[in-house]
Parts: sequence; C-alpha cells; structure tokens
Amino acid sequence: YKVKKSDVPADAVTSSGSGLDPDISPDYADLQVHRVAERNGLSVSQVDKLVRDHTSSRILGFMGEPRVNVLELNIALKDLAAKS
Repeated sequence: YKVKKSDVPADAVTSSGSGLDPDISPDYADLQVHRVAERNGLSVSQVDKLVRDHTSSRILGFMGEPRVNVLELNIALKDLAAKS
C-alpha cells in the first residue's frame, strides 16, 4: 500500500511531536487502524468500530470538522485488548 503525498491528512504531518494531541482527524485515524489492530491483537474491524464510536461530528452539523478523541479511543482500545 503506497500513500501519495496528497493522500496524507494535514494533521498527520502537523501533529505535535509529543503525540499528545487531544483529537485527530478521522482520516488520520484511518491511516493507523491496521497498525493499531496488529499491535493490540485486535481485528481491523474492531479498531475501525472504536474509531467510529469515538468520532464526533461537526458542531450543529456545519461548524468545524469531525474529530476523533484520542484519549477516549486509547482507553477503549486498552479495555478491548484486555478482554481479548
């Protein structure tokens, strides 16, 4: 799988070096689903569902962009991996 430069979400290259960003774009989360699934012994569909479950919509349906809450997602991943 080869990613073209134009296919990379902006926050994938502009996120903080600390990795402690509170939210990421759904596109950036999607780029990481396979790696996260493998690392945690989960299926891609399980991780994809968690990403969708922790993605917020635009405010009032039109303001801002959809975001994935990284903290809540990581807690859910840890809980699911512990059950597997």
